[in-house]
Amino acid sequence: MNETLKIGEINILIIDRKTAPGLFLRALDGSDILLPNQYITESMHIGDTIDVFVYTDSEDRPVATTVHPKAMVNEVAFVEVVDTSSIGAFVDWGLPKDLFVPKALQKRPFVIGEKRLIRVIVDKKTNRLIGTEKISGALETPTKSFRPNTPVQFIIIAKTPMGYKVIVEHKYEGMIYANEVFEDVRVGHIKNGFVKQLRPDGKLDLSLQMIGKAKSANAADKIYEMLQQNGRMLPYNTKSDPNLIQRTFGLSKKSFKAAVNQLVGAKKIIVKDNGIYGI
Repeated sequence: MNETLKIGEINILIIDRKTAPGLFLRALDGSDILLPNQYITESMHIGDTIDVFVYTDSEDRPVATTVHPKAMVNEVAFVEVVDTSSIGAFVDWGLPKDLFVPKALQKRPFVIGEKRLIRVIVDKKTNRLIGTEKISGALETPTKSFRPNTPVQFIIIAKTPMGYKVIVEHKYEGMIYANEVFEDVRVGHIKNGFVKQLRPDGKLDLSLQMIGKAKSANAADKIYEMLQQNGRMLPYNTKSDPNLIQRTFGLSKKSFKAAVNQLVGAKKIIVKDNGIYGI
């Protein structure tokens, strides 16, 4: 359970009492917060603990919700602009109350209907959650724990001539190179992948597949699983068209061939002119 209420985060709180507006939830220090009736289900009972997101309502009062926003405090997300004013703009971040992005924290004026990349932060003056486009200054330098094939999640933030710029785990800057992408990747996509290397400049090179021997093993597992799901036969082999291999397996022809050879060596499959067969 939470010791205190934390704005902009998931809080684990105890259901303390029922009132007309909803349930009041309590932290260990005795502070409480309302969970409005619209989020209450029959499975919630006095004394239970519950996970809720805490933010402020239209009157700037802390309030709880069981709905998770597109980004919590210190996280980033692409959000749609729904309204603008002389002092800022409002974006849809997945909650009933839209998120305010002050004009001073916009790189250029927001336009209704466009998608913008923002980070959610706490306004120190008002204790409200707000959005900012000033993201690079908040990014951290990765630690040496990011070794090759460390699994990570990242969001694609921009396309460049070299590939795609990403933000890893909401904290670190990274890159996926265009010649190593064999699946649909677009700005705004959230992807799971693997670290290739931590560069001397403190940025991460990433891959959508494992690298080295681990990559071959991962690809082999994927092919074998598809084989099991398709009656122990797949109409592809190492002579199949590279584009067809990429669309079907999300692998380069080189990776596919290495994985097939690995499965042959393990005596799990045989390769014929019309396809791959399970043994």
